[in-house]
Amino acid sequence: MQGAAPRGPLSGFRILDLTAVVVGPSCTLTLAEQGAEVIKLEPPEGDLLRKLGGPAPSPDMSPKFIHFNRGKRSIAVDLKTEAGRAVLARLAERADVLVTNMRGGALARLGITWDALRPRNPRLVFCVIAGFGSAGRHHDSPAYDTIIQGMSGFAAALGRVLGEPRFAPFVLCDHITGIIASQAITAALLMRERTGEGQAIEVPMYESMAHFVLAEHMFRRTFDPAGPTGDPRVMNPDARPIPTADGYIAVSANTDAQAFAFFEAIGRPELKDDPRFSSVGARFRNVEAYFTLRAEALRSRSTAEWAAEFRRREIPAMPFQSIEAMLEDPHLWESGLLRREVHPTEGPMTGLGRPVRFSAAGPDELPLAPRLSAHAREVLAEAGYGEAEIAALLGRAVLPPPA
Repeated sequence: MQGAAPRGPLSGFRILDLTAVVVGPSCTLTLAEQGAEVIKLEPPEGDLLRKLGGPAPSPDMSPKFIHFNRGKRSIAVDLKTEAGRAVLARLAERADVLVTNMRGGALARLGITWDALRPRNPRLVFCVIAGFGSAGRHHDSPAYDTIIQGMSGFAAALGRVLGEPRFAPFVLCDHITGIIASQAITAALLMRERTGEGQAIEVPMYESMAHFVLAEHMFRRTFDPAGPTGDPRVMNPDARPIPTADGYIAVSANTDAQAFAFFEAIGRPELKDDPRFSSVGARFRNVEAYFTLRAEALRSRSTAEWAAEFRRREIPAMPFQSIEAMLEDPHLWESGLLRREVHPTEGPMTGLGRPVRFSAAGPDELPLAPRLSAHAREVLAEAGYGEAEIAALLGRAVLPPPA
């Protein structure tokens, strides 16, 4: 089958992907990288990320869209029409998983619910990635990554370090929730293999990120009587790449063995007997002094000199890299994460491979991201539609493949 996913742990599972932008596509990208067949069902105007993710040779193939939608097949269906909803229902009958990040009210109006689809396919795993959990007061409020960063403590944590609330320069909440959703889906598939029954899954962004932040930074508010929030070790302004004589280096000396080796490396072996630094607990309690000491010591030599010194002493450390430097990092090219490719419509490009490797999986040959509705004909044919039915749907409820 054209566009089929390579062998992998999810080979043979079919995912019906009704998601857009980043949170849902990051989830289904993970499933595709693990071998699942992903059918991306888009609205006639396409996934918003096609245009929102930056300029490209074609106006609907942004860089972000390309990287989040590798290994998927696209069919654009107008779910506002009765014929379009019938197509969705027919595709869902043959799917193992349906994933959507549409809001609950919109799903109900379109009839895309677990209760509606379960009679047609009781083995279906139905996953809704929502902004907010259905039991809470915000359950049907719209949400994007920045909304969740602002509510969940991400922006507040950055504010403690930077002096004012800031969004992280990544759609972290989308990424993390997408990964959580992919894990929940595989867990539900495992249960289905044991019981034969599908189920509905709700993955709310806010609750997922609140759990993520609070597990890290509830800190002394965990206990009674309540103390302060925020892990001072990671919220310290000096918890950052450390300046050297000619750049920066990232160092993490946490165990006693690593810290004592660090003191030897900077020519201060006596510090291992200093009561402020002589144990993990002591260094945690005196983290500001410990980080100040590191920052002052590393300015004396170059990044390359420190990197060699720390490698010799088995101290975890690596040179700081910009995004531009990462794209030239030999390790990423050797590992196959970065590769040169040629997209059929966008031309030569730098692509991203699978970061996770499975010994039972075949070579990494995920198809490149598709043009809008590029696989409409073949997806409809696989769903059992005849040529006359396909001709009737194209241009009416289904966007034809690009010329």
